[in-house]
Amino acid sequence: MRTLGLVLVAALAISGCFGVDRNNFKTCEQSGFCKRLRALKPEKSQYVLNLDTVIVHGNVLSAEVNTMDYEGDKKVVLWHYALRLSALVDGTFRIEIDEADPLYPRYRTQLALDGEPAADGLRLASNENGKLTLINTQGHKVVITADPLKFEFLNQKGEVAVVVNENSQLFVEPLRVRKERVDDEDGQALDVEDESAWSENFKTHHDRKPRGNEAVSVDVSFPDADHVYGIPQHTDRFFLKTTTDGEPYRLYNLDVFEYELDSRMAIYGAVPVMYAHGSSRSAGVFWHNSAETWVDVVNYAEGNVVSSLVNLVTGGQKRKVDARFMSESGIVDVFVLLGDRPADVFRQYTRLTGAAPLPPKFSLAYHQSRWNYVDEADVRSVDENFDAHDIPADVIWLDIEYTDRKKYFTWDPEKFPRPAEMVANLTAKGRKLVVIIDPHIKREAGYFVHEDAQDNSYYVKDKDGKDYDGWCWPGSSSYLDFFNPAASKYYAERYRFENFPGTSKDVHFWNDMNEPSVFSGPEITMPKDNRHYAPPVDGADGLSSFWEHRHVHNEYGLWHIRATKQGAMDRTNGKYRAFILTRATFAGTQRYAAVWTGDNMAEWGHLAATVPMCLSLGAAGISHCGADVGGFFKYPESELMTRWYQAGAFQPFFRAHSHIETKRREPWLYEPATTALLRDANRRRYALIDFWYTLFYEHSIDGLPVMRPLWQEFPEERDTYAIDDQYLLGDKLLVRPVTEPGVSSVKVYLPGKDARVLWYDVDTYKMIPAQGYLNQDVNIAKIPVYQRGGSVVPRKERVRRSSALMADDPYTLVVALDHNNTATGTLYIDDGETTDYTDSQYIYAKITYEPSAMTYSFDSRKSPHNSEFLSGFIFVNENAHFPTRSWLERIVIAGIKTPPKTAKLHQEEKQTALQMTLHKGNDVLVVRKPGASMAKPWKITFSY
Repeated sequence: MRTLGLVLVAALAISGCFGVDRNNFKTCEQSGFCKRLRALKPEKSQYVLNLDTVIVHGNVLSAEVNTMDYEGDKKVVLWHYALRLSALVDGTFRIEIDEADPLYPRYRTQLALDGEPAADGLRLASNENGKLTLINTQGHKVVITADPLKFEFLNQKGEVAVVVNENSQLFVEPLRVRKERVDDEDGQALDVEDESAWSENFKTHHDRKPRGNEAVSVDVSFPDADHVYGIPQHTDRFFLKTTTDGEPYRLYNLDVFEYELDSRMAIYGAVPVMYAHGSSRSAGVFWHNSAETWVDVVNYAEGNVVSSLVNLVTGGQKRKVDARFMSESGIVDVFVLLGDRPADVFRQYTRLTGAAPLPPKFSLAYHQSRWNYVDEADVRSVDENFDAHDIPADVIWLDIEYTDRKKYFTWDPEKFPRPAEMVANLTAKGRKLVVIIDPHIKREAGYFVHEDAQDNSYYVKDKDGKDYDGWCWPGSSSYLDFFNPAASKYYAERYRFENFPGTSKDVHFWNDMNEPSVFSGPEITMPKDNRHYAPPVDGADGLSSFWEHRHVHNEYGLWHIRATKQGAMDRTNGKYRAFILTRATFAGTQRYAAVWTGDNMAEWGHLAATVPMCLSLGAAGISHCGADVGGFFKYPESELMTRWYQAGAFQPFFRAHSHIETKRREPWLYEPATTALLRDANRRRYALIDFWYTLFYEHSIDGLPVMRPLWQEFPEERDTYAIDDQYLLGDKLLVRPVTEPGVSSVKVYLPGKDARVLWYDVDTYKMIPAQGYLNQDVNIAKIPVYQRGGSVVPRKERVRRSSALMADDPYTLVVALDHNNTATGTLYIDDGETTDYTDSQYIYAKITYEPSAMTYSFDSRKSPHNSEFLSGFIFVNENAHFPTRSWLERIVIAGIKTPPKTAKLHQEEKQTALQMTLHKGNDVLVVRKPGASMAKPWKITFSY
């Protein structure tokens, strides 16, 4: 859905008359703190560690840090700061620097972390020559230089992986009291303070800064790194480019109309985690701050002006990347992730912010949406046409027009008079309904949510402490303050069945516009001097009694979806899993919701951008990512629509969605040949639905991305580092969507040439040894997808109307052999919708193939994924079980050179001889109808 500005702007935008208006959004030069801090480039840091104050206790070093200056020849202390360095499990460290005695409490981001990080041990190994050396229990070291303050983090091999404040850009602006104006006898000011410290203007908006300047900054260096990645959400490449030639990357959740491609501008999401990777190691940092943030990057290997100067000094190309984080407020709070393999550093981040819990299975299937399906008859027609055209679908979505005049938790009484019946008609086919609920509340007398929020002071306040009144879809609107526990509780309760009649457990929710989007606000969002709830503190008043929106902006959407998730779970007393989709994102979003990339356009460039955008979000913990299939704005012609369905079918969140003014584009409205191609793409998704479900289960355990960059699995293969037009699903499938018009071939990179990796075209089972780039012939029906040799992928070939109707259908196991003629895989099965899996109601099976036998086992000792993040393995619950009625219909073994003569199934006490068919042209053996139950272990033995 789209936000727009005033009524005229909205009308123009809905007509698609213009793209993004950059004038609505700040540049660094227009952002006071960014301009101020970016210009700060001292030769030597003012920050000095007071070695006499160092205390190491448990996993924490605490000490005093001072800023120093000179009065003549004498060194004087300007400000006192408190340093806290913590050693955390899994090779992670945390640096916190706050004012020792701030005038007011400085805001500390609240909701991003998934609980208190687990502590490791820390000991002081040496204190010599102005340097401290500390070691954790795993052998990682921290060397702290006292004057000027610098932190060097060494991995277990003794290599410097991360350096903090190497470039002297650590900065904490101390809070202070505004000076009183002093005039001379003639009334002329003698002491005039710079007004920009206490207020800013942008266009017609005035931002009063009652606390004054309070920005923070830190620089981070990554020695030996080829590239850095992360800090979504942006529309440029997956790897981050040097910013010295223009704007820094901006992290500030904004509703940007028709966002540009290849841009560092802020859009809907802001996740301040950055990863560095080179052939030596991976490392990362998580900047734990929810205020507006700008990030500069300098990659010394890129060949820009800065790197050229450095290379001239150092005598050659230097592999190193520097970054600098600058935020408007908060404290310095940075987590250092020492890796040192890509999977290690990704796990370290999700250990801090949480892995996504297992989603309901339907959410991994196909979703059909539009702004808007106009009434119940329209919904029924769309539902019936999926069946009439034999196209599977699991979900139909309703945008804002289903409500009673934009009042959430209501239904339009004329267009949707019988919502419960409408939902029941969908659920009879295993389908679901998703409805939109936004955070803005219509200010209308008699509307129960508004009346309750107004009477109980649940709204965000303006700078004067009154209920903030902004403009959004309903017109005059106020915004619930989810930082207020009472407001969040009230909001969560609105999702109960008795409070939202017409809903059931099969109705799920879409939280949009939660940046928050305010059409009448500065940069189409909420004024920074608005006020949010802060917990009462004895004796606190004035500026200590609330937080400003500037402190919490990037967290606002996170608090919104947290309350939604709570309400959606509470309505069934935690029995059924809830699905939530959000647009605003921050660190930790994955614990509550899936994410889509916002209001894109029906253009080839926007199709191509879906890959790096979702790779970046996945690396930042948010694996359940997708884009509006077909593009939100404009109309996709047949070729673009076909290629977008084919790409979407192999991305985690698969939803078609479009603007209210676009031509209808359900799959059957295209010419029959195109409809057939769209049907084929959907059916490919459903055939792999259990593969997707297994990937998401494993993500919920080990925190690794579902959609992965090639370098995650091939970290030493430098050619993969800048590839972001293809990706891996888990470690088993490689996908290179066709994102160019009119092509008859595409370049595909098959990694693993030094490891003798084999790849198999999933359409032909043709074996292709890893060889780097190849030209893959494509026609309009071809989706370049390859299965990795050594893997087993589960499929269900009997595609039905919805995934729920396929639950008991039989499996086909596709075995792709490696050069040792072996393969392994996994399969996860449960009921797909309840939380019973948390009480051992599931199957997690390991599948192994060797020339002598194929085994399907419930390993009670070890699982091939990592939940403890340290040991590399976890113990599987040996009591886990699930009474699935699914069975094994077929085994396809690709790459077999010496086929067996006989095969025999062993399950429980029964042995059965099996039939096999050999396809000699492509070395494929098919074991036909083994008939084994998937509820119990089995084994197939081969003889030669």
